[in-house]
Amino acid sequence: MSSGGMPAAAVERSDLWARVFAVLYDPLLWVGERAGMGARRRDLLGRVRGRTVELGSGTGLNLGYYPDGLDELILTEPEAAMRARLARRLRRNRRRARVLDASAEQLPFEDETVDTVVSTLVLCTVDDPDPVLREIARVLRPRGQLLFLEHVRSKSPRLAYWQDRLAGPWRRFAEGCHCNRATLELIRACGLELEDVQETSWRGMPPIVRPLITGVATKSDI
Repeated sequence: MSSGGMPAAAVERSDLWARVFAVLYDPLLWVGERAGMGARRRDLLGRVRGRTVELGSGTGLNLGYYPDGLDELILTEPEAAMRARLARRLRRNRRRARVLDASAEQLPFEDETVDTVVSTLVLCTVDDPDPVLREIARVLRPRGQLLFLEHVRSKSPRLAYWQDRLAGPWRRFAEGCHCNRATLELIRACGLELEDVQETSWRGMPPIVRPLITGVATKSDI
């Protein structure tokens, strides 16, 4: 048995798929990026300011869209295979940034020391988004901002039904992604103030992950 109680063979299979998924990630998103997701990343990240922390940076698909002149850019990624690809992309990009092995549930920053937190396709992948949202609120300075771009549970009963039916196999395939998570409601409930939320569609991707939200949530200065 592994230290976490999972059989060693299962851990090895999980680790192997994590490495395979890291290799496949960019090709799987290629069509979706060119069908509009890249433009959405650019629009969202144009609002970044100050000391910025990106959650779950993956292979670094956001890197080319960050503006120059940030006080600091910190890219967190807990998965080793993804982090290796992120580091390689950062070297090619030549952008000044730090890569950290850190989970969104336990950010290694002091209270109220971050101006911007970026979450793109991350809140769907964590086991429990509530601790993550509490961490975001903790590290943000007053009037600090969370910039988010996430796929969410559909408002269409028919599509939501299929999201629920396929949630299990999709989660195993997509390294923990919950295709049916009502993320906007969770952000609204965490105490951050929602601003400029837009609903759109992730064209070129499977229907169960097409419903998207993008927007800004700010921390009160009270």
